[in-house]
Amino acid sequence: MNDHAMAVIGVLNASDRASAGIYSDENGPAIEQYLREVLTSPWRAILRVVPDGIESVRDGLIDLADRENCGLIFTTGGTGPAPRDLTPEATMAACSKLLPGFGELMRAVSLKQVATAILSRQTAGIRGRTLIVNLPGRPASIRVCLDAIFPAIPYCLDLIGQPGMATDPVRCKAFRPKT
Repeated sequence: MNDHAMAVIGVLNASDRASAGIYSDENGPAIEQYLREVLTSPWRAILRVVPDGIESVRDGLIDLADRENCGLIFTTGGTGPAPRDLTPEATMAACSKLLPGFGELMRAVSLKQVATAILSRQTAGIRGRTLIVNLPGRPASIRVCLDAIFPAIPYCLDLIGQPGMATDPVRCKAFRPKT
């Protein structure tokens, strides 16, 4: 595990209405609140809101990964079946390697809450040394999904060469192999 340097975490909300100012972004702050609860190592967030669509989301992800040096990026929104829900396609366009297990686990835990979880198309992938994870578009669903997947995130970040990330073991017991 690498030393606990300041982690830079990107949060990208894909929403036509939030990006147009029709309503405020509740999802980005919900993700930030979750991170405040579970992380004990230093971090800072960069929040962005972009319109739905492949190009806007892809370009936002590339900017956060390549220019802002985010080691971890969460997207929210744009993972359903509607015509403008294109966040998974944008994620695939930005990444060189996919990690479908994240989406599989999020759908499995979400199905325990709501039958429409089968409509969700979340995925995850790697761009360079950045992990990108698609989250759902509602704060309660975001929390359910983060509780399920976050234990694997610090180890994944270790494997792709990011600084170590420590969690509060009472709130989130991160997996690390026995050495």
